[in-house]
Amino acid sequence: MSVPPVTLRRVFWRCLFLQAAWNRRGMQNLGFAYAIDPALRRLYADPGKRNEALRRHLATFNCHPYTAAAIVGGAIHHEERVAAGAEPSGAPLAYKQVLQGPLAAVGDGFFWAGLRPAAGAAAALGTLALGWPALLAVIVAYNALSLRLRWTLFRAGYGAGDAVVDRVAGLGLPRWAGRLREAGVVAAGMAAGLLALRAGARVVPPAGAPAWGAAAAVLAAALGGWAVLARGARLLPAAWGAMALGAAAALAAARIAGGP
Repeated sequence: MSVPPVTLRRVFWRCLFLQAAWNRRGMQNLGFAYAIDPALRRLYADPGKRNEALRRHLATFNCHPYTAAAIVGGAIHHEERVAAGAEPSGAPLAYKQVLQGPLAAVGDGFFWAGLRPAAGAAAALGTLALGWPALLAVIVAYNALSLRLRWTLFRAGYGAGDAVVDRVAGLGLPRWAGRLREAGVVAAGMAAGLLALRAGARVVPPAGAPAWGAAAAVLAAALGGWAVLARGARLLPAAWGAMALGAAAALAAARIAGGP
């Protein structure tokens, strides 16, 4: 027995609202049950068996809302096997319990500590340099990438079942998270430099602010932020340090350009 593609797409759409009914008792359990319900309706024609399957997914569940898509897909994979009599009824629940913690850590590290801060810093830098179209472009790019990754994880969970761990490892998300953190710190420092240069231009006549001053400010902030992050500093202190360095370098450049 298998779930048709149109139903899988419907389940994935519902995954986007996983936290809409978050509660203290079951956390994301209501959202998970709501998401997987169309697949259960396809697999279990008997109302009694369908209700039993739905109750399985009302157990406490908590994971990163993006990487949870892999668990929803894998749960459907195991429900197909349960419906076919190839696995015991407890297999989907065991699958969820084993993977929710590790995938939560992967999601927190990549999306919350890597991609989202880097996107925010890029949006600030782009808006200062190019205006509001850059902000819109970053928002579109962030959501497009996030949705693509969520769909990839959902399909990996459904297709691979327990082997989804190898599929997720193959994406190299922790490695990309480190690179995104470095890029975010560099962008934050450059944004601070541009902001300080704009503030200095109001005091110093624009003709007195040479191009090398702007370049030196943003370069100093970028390299300084990258250096402290590469030496093991935490993301937030490194970002604040890069911003402070960028602002100081920009103000110094404006001071030099303006003379004594």
